[in-house]
Amino acid sequence: MIKVENLSFTFPQKELYTNISFTLEEAQHCAFIGTSGSGKSTLIDILMDPERYLFEGKLEIDPACKIGYVSQFSQLDRTKETTVFEYIGEPFIKVQDEIQAICAEMETASDLDPILEKYQEALDAFEAMGGGDFESNINKKLNLANLMKLKDARVSDLSGGEFKLVQVMKEMLNSPDVMVMDEPDVFLDFENLNALKNLINAHKGILLVVTHNRYLLNHCFNKIIHLENTELQEFDGRYIDYHFSLLQTKIELQELTVAEEEELERNEKIINHLRAIATYNADASKGRALKARVSYQERLEARKIKAPFVAIKQPTIRFSMENEMEDTTVIQVSNYSVAFDELLLDNVSFEIKSTDKVAIIGPNGTGKTTLLRELFNNKHASIEINADAKVAYLSQLQGEVLNDSNTIIEEFIDAGFDTYDEVRSYIANYGFEGEIVNQKIASLSGGEKNLLQVAKVAASKANVLLLDEPTSHLDIYAQIALEKAIEDYKGAIVMISHDFYSVVNGMDYVLIIDDKTIRKMSIRKFRQMIYARHFDKDYLETEQNKKSVEMKIELALKETDFERAKGLVDELEALIKLL
Repeated sequence: MIKVENLSFTFPQKELYTNISFTLEEAQHCAFIGTSGSGKSTLIDILMDPERYLFEGKLEIDPACKIGYVSQFSQLDRTKETTVFEYIGEPFIKVQDEIQAICAEMETASDLDPILEKYQEALDAFEAMGGGDFESNINKKLNLANLMKLKDARVSDLSGGEFKLVQVMKEMLNSPDVMVMDEPDVFLDFENLNALKNLINAHKGILLVVTHNRYLLNHCFNKIIHLENTELQEFDGRYIDYHFSLLQTKIELQELTVAEEEELERNEKIINHLRAIATYNADASKGRALKARVSYQERLEARKIKAPFVAIKQPTIRFSMENEMEDTTVIQVSNYSVAFDELLLDNVSFEIKSTDKVAIIGPNGTGKTTLLRELFNNKHASIEINADAKVAYLSQLQGEVLNDSNTIIEEFIDAGFDTYDEVRSYIANYGFEGEIVNQKIASLSGGEKNLLQVAKVAASKANVLLLDEPTSHLDIYAQIALEKAIEDYKGAIVMISHDFYSVVNGMDYVLIIDDKTIRKMSIRKFRQMIYARHFDKDYLETEQNKKSVEMKIELALKETDFERAKGLVDELEALIKLL
């Protein structure tokens, strides 16, 4: 349906693609992955509206191809009174109303022929849309997403996550040939994320989904399109198999690199020896030998394998503190309540110790973000923050923390850095190097903005971190680096997250919202609760074993023990087959 061939595109300040090619064909559910800022959303924009962009290469889209689209930045109109059913069924209801209007016109018309022709055209259009079954199809989609209870609710009353799912359903019911979604999972709670998984897996057409969500990647796709360092590669198969393939390639490349380095070193010694001889012996044969060796060395250097898809640089994230606090209470919440149109949280009490790492878990729209913001502002009568606590805040609304009109350098000068060189040195750890540091923050991708927020939080050297959806928009490499930074941090963290992996890998316990209040739950029980709802009983143990083997492989690679790494790869492959 869609074919991209040798496409190249450059912004004035950045080259995005160099001769990339891929196809989208029947029955393919494609995950579109790559590091933040690599150009995924721009490529989606080119597919949606190629006339806006001056690119080189070929883009072929079947003229009959109907493309549906769900943006990552959808806005909910709070003024509309439309129900969920009316919103999803809007295209069908519009034609249905047109047919009824034509019928009413027939009752008074003197010349029926043109009206009958218009009536038949409307009926044909309705049938082509699948209009005869649209009510039944809407109900099926709502049941699949476990949202039937919202059928008659006003769209303006939905949470952001619920509205995202409703948008997905609306586009899917229009029966596009190709369905394009740009990070549809951002900010979805786990129940809604599982609903999105069900909608994706039940969809019959072609899908192209930009996502960094490990849960969706592991359970939804049969093709991977990976964009990295201006290059692109396709992989037919599951993400878990693609990741395994990358790991195998990484082992092969590292083994080859070690062998190449040994050969380069041996050849360098021969060259130095021949040069030493040439200083006192002008024999022409010795000169030819030296020239041949130098030429061989140049060929060795030239053929060293570059691997943009396996040697991706992770950001270096490190949370440190200016002053550590003794084992004491840093946050005390007593009888806290919050309400907007209705009561969200009531009579909430908890305390956070100076080394606690805590996730606040609950459905979309239950007051989590409001609570975290009020902890940061520290002006609520029910909230007490320790006087020795230095608090840093990461917001899911990036404009709360970042000034879009600043350049990256200006943002960090405003944050307290003394010189441009100091800023450049610091943010290079987060992958911001070269001319990008002079770009306006408004021009960055969502992932790049969130990574800048993480960098600002780390630079604050605070001993209490309040993190609202810190993994949103971050690529997988940055997510893993963030998890490691959280694990190593010695202070207190209160984190809102719907990313199951970040919670179970980094938190000490969860505060779970239940019936308008909050109760404490151990990570073990939280993990069991999620797995009991969404996975079979053996999945958790198999996945834990898989992670353990992957860590052993990384250790073997650090020690350049390639035989042990290859043996572990066989063990890993057997576990992956069980998943």
